Amino acid sequence: MTDSTMRALRLGTRRSKLAMAQSGQVAEAVRELTGRPVELVEITTYGDTSREHLAQIGGTGVFVSALRDALLAGEIDFAVHSLKDLPTAQPENLTLAAVPVREDPRDALIARDGLTFEELTASPDRVARIGTGSPRRMAQLNAWARSLGRQVETVPIRGNIDTRIGFVTKGELDGVVLAAAGLIRIGRIDEATQLLSPDVVLPAPGQGALAIECAASNAELAALLAELDDPFTRAAVTAERSLLAALEAGCSAPVGALADLSPSSRLRSSRGDPKADEQAVTEMHLRGVVGTTDGSAMVQLSTTGHVPASPDDVSTPQDMGRELAAEMLAKGAAGLMGERAL
Repeated sequence: MTDSTMRALRLGTRRSKLAMAQSGQVAEAVRELTGRPVELVEITTYGDTSREHLAQIGGTGVFVSALRDALLAGEIDFAVHSLKDLPTAQPENLTLAAVPVREDPRDALIARDGLTFEELTASPDRVARIGTGSPRRMAQLNAWARSLGRQVETVPIRGNIDTRIGFVTKGELDGVVLAAAGLIRIGRIDEATQLLSPDVVLPAPGQGALAIECAASNAELAALLAELDDPFTRAAVTAERSLLAALEAGCSAPVGALADLSPSSRLRSSRGDPKADEQAVTEMHLRGVVGTTDGSAMVQLSTTGHVPASPDDVSTPQDMGRELAAEMLAKGAAGLMGERAL
């Protein structure tokens, strides 16, 4: 072997427990794939050090830019991001080499006394205080409470998973809402008192998916990492992120989106039988929502299209996202998002 194939691959990651857990999982997959050692390089991002709420600092790219700078400087070979943190515009000098199989995209509620959202809001004498740093979650939680004839107080919070759950265990909040995928990856999903159905709370575009990025000039590494790509997940998140981009909204905007792939399409394709692939139902159902953070006004629409026949075909899911965004804008979505990300 040459020195370049023996040298450890440097994987850039944020320092949080969740980031380290998901990067560690990717590192192990890359080790198995390449036979090369992989070392984690911890990098602090602006989003990690700022104590401002994400809506105040813009959200878009705050957890990503330091990792991308390290990639371009040659300090790391590849980086792992939570896909929902990535800006929708992909830089030409970086390539999104792989989007692995997605974890559960739903949001999860961790509430006092093991309560569900419906139970938390049931008391006419007490307004439940629910913490989240996401305007998207605030909008949909408030709208859900309104649909039940109740109300909640959504409280903006920051911090890692331990900190956020601590608000509940210490009695400061009645509940917090987190991404189920993060809880699963650090082994704490059992603490969730309710997994929130996308029928009432749509996740962030790309939630539950990871992004593996490397320099576009490193074609050999990009080809290796591409072995970890799941075309079904990539198609789904491409549609969701295309909707977000067409709405000209950043990752901190109150926008939810989820593309559901036909279960029969995924099941049959996984068998590796070309004939089964040809006969598979290849529909994708894309839902999008935009709302004011108080939940008083919402635009929620959906569309159905085809899963691309080839993993290289990104135009179909992109078109679905753009078309649904255009319909949402025609229904007044722009006026519900506050300042749009231009």
